[in-house]
Amino acid sequence: MVTDTTRRKLLRAALGAATLAPVATALTACSGTTSTAQSTPRIIGCSRTANGNYAVVVASQDGQPIYRCALPGRGHGVALQPGGTLAAAFSRRPGQYLQVIDYRSGEEWPIRAADPGRHFYGHGVFSADGQYLYTTEGVRTTSEGVIGVYQVTPGLPKVAEYTGFGIGPHEVVLVDEHTLAIGVGGVHTQGRTPLNLETMQPALVYLDARNGALLEKVTLADKRLSIRHLSVTDTGEVACGQQYRGEPEQAAPLVALHRRGEPLRQLLAEDEQWLRFNHYIASIASVDGYLLATSPRGNCYGIWHEASRELVEIRPLVDASGVGVIQGEWLVGSGSGKVLTITPPANAVGFQSPVMWDNHWNVLPG
Repeated sequence: MVTDTTRRKLLRAALGAATLAPVATALTACSGTTSTAQSTPRIIGCSRTANGNYAVVVASQDGQPIYRCALPGRGHGVALQPGGTLAAAFSRRPGQYLQVIDYRSGEEWPIRAADPGRHFYGHGVFSADGQYLYTTEGVRTTSEGVIGVYQVTPGLPKVAEYTGFGIGPHEVVLVDEHTLAIGVGGVHTQGRTPLNLETMQPALVYLDARNGALLEKVTLADKRLSIRHLSVTDTGEVACGQQYRGEPEQAAPLVALHRRGEPLRQLLAEDEQWLRFNHYIASIASVDGYLLATSPRGNCYGIWHEASRELVEIRPLVDASGVGVIQGEWLVGSGSGKVLTITPPANAVGFQSPVMWDNHWNVLPG
């Protein structure tokens, strides 16, 4: 099996170097790139370059870059402002910055550093009215989970913190106007080194977005399944992607669905099929009753039928990363620059992008 380090080296060699604009210290513009295809911004995601730099990239539907905004370190998730043109890129855990840009104009806001004693966990989401930004954070010494609430004005002042729901939160999504869902990984870390795998307590948690009140908390039977990545399906359920923290040779189901007031329902696959994902799910998206989940560590993606929970197929894709939905089709990216348009359940057409996409991206409004 290709290791993560080896795969990254191969991808860097294949794609070559790219030059990025310097990090902004005031409101500035990202570096522009001429797109050889559609010039309309449709994708935004974090990326890596062959010379070891990082950026958030705005690209056309076929993955051709329009803007590149340099980042001071590796990025992870990207959130979009409803009804606006702002996007927030979050540093990979344990992260020290978030970067807001205007994805239409390419203007950058000054970088927002993590508060003292805190670090970002790689994800966030805007409020339904676009006026606030909710971020997953942690207390450095304990990994206690924090939802930071920031006012979306210059400087991004923090106006509240929600705590008391678990340790090691990762992705947060807005389920409805007033409800946040959080994938609580349950893992206490020093840097990226786990310290409590024998006692970890992962959970899917729902909070009231207005005041942080705990609304619901559900768990899986296997406590070694760290709940990490989330997506709201087209039927209103929350899809959860897990990272398995057990024995390397042990298979475990890595995707589950949840509706409020009910137990988590794990999707179905044979043990050898679950092992193809190498114990990790990155991005998830739902279209027309089907669910697609990517695995950069497994170099593949899987498609399930939501109602039956049955696996439709697994397909290889080197460093499979972000997935979004455009006009009833999935758009899937990869660290190799491959971009796939997939019509449910599984008909795929590929493009080659010059961007080494990271684990997540978002589809911009048309």
